[in-house]
Amino acid sequence: MIAFLAQTLRIAVPYLFAAAGGVMSERAGLIGLTLEGYMLGGAFCAALGSFYSGSAWIGVLAGATGGVALALLYAVSAIRYRADQVVVGIAVNLLVIGATRFFLRLAFDSSSNSPPVPGFGLAATGTGFVALAGNPLVWMAVGSIVFVAWLLYRTPFGLRVRAVGEHPTAAQSVGIRVARIRYVSVALSGALAAFGGAYLALDQHQFSAEMTAGRGFIALAATIFGRWDPWRAALACLLFAGAETLEIQLQGAQLVPSQFVEMIPYVLTIIALAGVVGRAVPPAALGKVAE
Repeated sequence: MIAFLAQTLRIAVPYLFAAAGGVMSERAGLIGLTLEGYMLGGAFCAALGSFYSGSAWIGVLAGATGGVALALLYAVSAIRYRADQVVVGIAVNLLVIGATRFFLRLAFDSSSNSPPVPGFGLAATGTGFVALAGNPLVWMAVGSIVFVAWLLYRTPFGLRVRAVGEHPTAAQSVGIRVARIRYVSVALSGALAAFGGAYLALDQHQFSAEMTAGRGFIALAATIFGRWDPWRAALACLLFAGAETLEIQLQGAQLVPSQFVEMIPYVLTIIALAGVVGRAVPPAALGKVAE
């Protein structure tokens, strides 16, 4: 049981980062479809920074920088040029998939994975609670949920974010700069999701092509399942991580065909969303262009 819980927490770390970013973006009115791209871009930049600097912390900063750059690309397209957020989100994700493969070959002469990169110690790759406690990104993941909850519900900026996500026209009428709030929120979303990608790359001590494997979309599902609340989204992340842990253990036991076992996290995601989407009320301005 302890091993199961430790493995669940380990798997949940990138979900927690990305879901925190998803809450920030969507509460400001911008669809978080780009979380997958932010995570993958953050993972690649973290591996690149860690490899050439020899420091895992430089890798984390490089990953966050990559995530913010991608987020600002999305924000400029959706806010400044009023592009459809779903179309731009898909485009950013596809761009990151192609760009990471291109630069992976350019930097490391490989289209599949990078050489080994420095992480936070070999012990941090273990599955026990002691190993997890030695990885600062695990604590940062938990802190990201606390930070977003505090920012949204305890600060004037968070009040402005919620106002912009619900009624941007009314917010603008009282002097709130809607575009600025959205830019900051999306940039923060990109940084948080990129931390999740950085965790994957540094925990595995290398970058692999498309290593995020849909985790950004599961984090987006956790954001929706959690009804755009960071605490509920965190619980949803733990639920989905628990399903993935169960999948891994069932594969080891070989009690059922592996194809059915691999479906567990995604089937659970569909069931969870089917039960909540009809009742959940998203931010009123989500996906809409501010006038």
